Amino acid sequence: MGRLLITLLLVNRGVLPSPLLYLSAYFEATREEYYARLLGVTERGEWEEWLTYFLRGVVLQSEDAVDRIQRIDDLLSQWKQGLPRGQSPVPERALDLFAENPFWTVGGVADRLSVAFTTAQRAIDRLAAAGVVAQVGEGRRNRVYCAEAILDVLEERTDPRFSTA
Repeated sequence: MGRLLITLLLVNRGVLPSPLLYLSAYFEATREEYYARLLGVTERGEWEEWLTYFLRGVVLQSEDAVDRIQRIDDLLSQWKQGLPRGQSPVPERALDLFAENPFWTVGGVADRLSVAFTTAQRAIDRLAAAGVVAQVGEGRRNRVYCAEAILDVLEERTDPRFSTA
């Protein structure tokens, strides 16, 4: 719970624009040291060691978040350049939504962009034709589309113990 509260506190204080840090990944990857540092604080008052360990996690997870954001931005730039230029800006706007969340329905895109369902469907069809998104499952109604390359970046496992930072 404390891990989440720390991240939310950083957002509340304006240090982070949104909850981009996933400190649990660092703590889980360094589990033995995590418990040893907590025990050191409890038994010997080793606050400085705990803070050094904790701040190293913030640095490593920040670097990881920046790296993932940069790779997603690179994907978006590449995809936008590869999209055939049409009269409608909706496919590019829909693409930005997939960067925000890799899963969307046509109805969700239509609502979010304040466009007609058919306009959103055409935009998603263009993104699918360009290989940017693909339908998830085989449903005929309320179809869900995913930008799998973005999802891959987000789901990638990292091990901060092996970072060069």
